[in-house]
Amino acid sequence: MTLKTKQEYLDSLSAMNKRIFLFGEEVSDYVNHPMIRPSINAVAMTYELSHNPQYQGLVTTKSSLTSEEINRFTHLFQDTDDLVKKIKMQRLLGQLTGCCFQRCVGMDSFNALDIVTHQMDMDLGTNYNHKFREFLSWVQHEDLVVDGAMTDPKGDRRLSPSEQADPDLYLRIVKRTNEGIFIRGAKIHQTGAINSHQILVMPTRSLKENEADYAVVCAIPADAEGITYILGRQSSDTRKLEEGDIDIGNSEYGGHEAVIIFEDVFVPWDRVFMCGEIEYSGKLVETFAGYHRVSYGGCKTGMGDVLIGAAQAVAKIQGTDQAPHIKDKLVEMIHLNETMYAGGIAASTEGVETESGTYLIDLVLANVCKLNVTRFPYEIARLAQDIAGGLLVTMPSEGDFNHPEVGPKLKKYLIGSARYPAEHRQRLLRLIENMTMGTGAVAYLAESMHGAGSPMAQRIMLRRLADLDHKENLAKRIAGIPLDEITKGEG
Repeated sequence: MTLKTKQEYLDSLSAMNKRIFLFGEEVSDYVNHPMIRPSINAVAMTYELSHNPQYQGLVTTKSSLTSEEINRFTHLFQDTDDLVKKIKMQRLLGQLTGCCFQRCVGMDSFNALDIVTHQMDMDLGTNYNHKFREFLSWVQHEDLVVDGAMTDPKGDRRLSPSEQADPDLYLRIVKRTNEGIFIRGAKIHQTGAINSHQILVMPTRSLKENEADYAVVCAIPADAEGITYILGRQSSDTRKLEEGDIDIGNSEYGGHEAVIIFEDVFVPWDRVFMCGEIEYSGKLVETFAGYHRVSYGGCKTGMGDVLIGAAQAVAKIQGTDQAPHIKDKLVEMIHLNETMYAGGIAASTEGVETESGTYLIDLVLANVCKLNVTRFPYEIARLAQDIAGGLLVTMPSEGDFNHPEVGPKLKKYLIGSARYPAEHRQRLLRLIENMTMGTGAVAYLAESMHGAGSPMAQRIMLRRLADLDHKENLAKRIAGIPLDEITKGEG
């Protein structure tokens, strides 16, 4: 097997035995739970498209490790064309689901880890890269979903891992044996975690000399003994428990985030890819962050396409689509959306080959791309709400529209253009509401702000990578200032 079908993916989840909690109760059949299934459907789309001839070469590719045809979400990038196709694939999936499809963190983790473990092996004589590639070859062959688990709870942000009152606030190794290691701690904000087959644990920051136990990278079955998942709340999430599909806003697709608790979970040595090498933890975090920040230039623009389309459609229904100010707002939404996409494409086109053979995106442009993503979706959402009008937040429920007495009255008075039924207006307004303030806003807005690092993280990286001294020299040459006088008067 190399390319699972959608049904094979669903069956593989049903065969796993995960401990999942939601609303204070343990969930048994999570695959068919109404609050969880939309997120599973979004992941399933990555499998469905891999069997669609129209997307061969975009969603699928040839493995550099085994030469098998594989899903691109399990691929190591071999050239800049691979990097560009990744962005195009992510935009396509955003367009088709209108939400997060949850396999990007794993994909970005694979490529970052391949680069860093190769460097570790070259520097230290370890065999981490060999073990990692053996693991990835298996993941590719089985077409697995892997959750990249990086973010720790962090406790008191003023303190490093070893200084916390509770040492478990950063995930750590608590025991080493001849067979493997045992880890304890938690990972938070884990997008799509319960829809995954494997969990790839990684450190979340640079570490000090006495913090070797926190420098751990390892792969674990998602239903391993000692792992517990607690799903997070989302705005308007209980709408998924209601009858009907209009008020949900996007009934078929969605996302989820979870807290993962690791209670002395065993990991065999062949699935351990970093164990105490503190000097490489920060490098791994920065490399992964670069890849993942570029990913947002693809997925968020795909979601933006959906929101722009919804705003245009609702304007037509309301008879405002020809108003100059509405046209201008739609143009501004397009401009912002394409700017994010341009950042993702540029960072990919400017990628370079690393010593492992895996291509790395341009880190400066990656951080520029993500910094734009922390802002532009919010403005696109504001403009969509502006175009939608007040009915966006005052529209009666689907149940009222279906009521035998008041339903016909609502359909009479809440219609727009006579060319369109009132239900079309309902559906579009609920979609806009969902994406800008409901469950869909988790992925489109809050995730755009904090995913892959909050805005200050990108600003720090830009300051570090921008080579301001070089820019200063360029200016002083043109201004006629001798270079040997550049440093005079400093301090």
